[in-house]
Amino acid sequence: MSADCAADRNALADLTAFQRDLLWALSHENARKGTALKADLADYYGEAINHSRLYQNLDTLVECDLVAKQARDRRTNEYSLTETARRALEARRAWQVR
Repeated sequence: MSADCAADRNALADLTAFQRDLLWALSHENARKGTALKADLADYYGEAINHSRLYQNLDTLVECDLVAKQARDRRTNEYSLTETARRALEARRAWQVR
């Protein structure tokens, strides 16, 4: 885990809103292709999502052990939440309803 990544309990605190939105999108339907995530976020934001913005942020989340990246085939990767991300999202939900 890189120095830019927070500890498990506060794993989401230092993320950007875009990174948290990526995690939120993955929490609804796990093991998704980047193109599907890109389309969901474009719908949510109401504008096109830059390809490099998406994949740079996914790579950061992988480095932070919040997202797992697996090859689906030779050309396509699949992204899913890690257990660390699931716990962090649950902690955030609990904090939000307080």
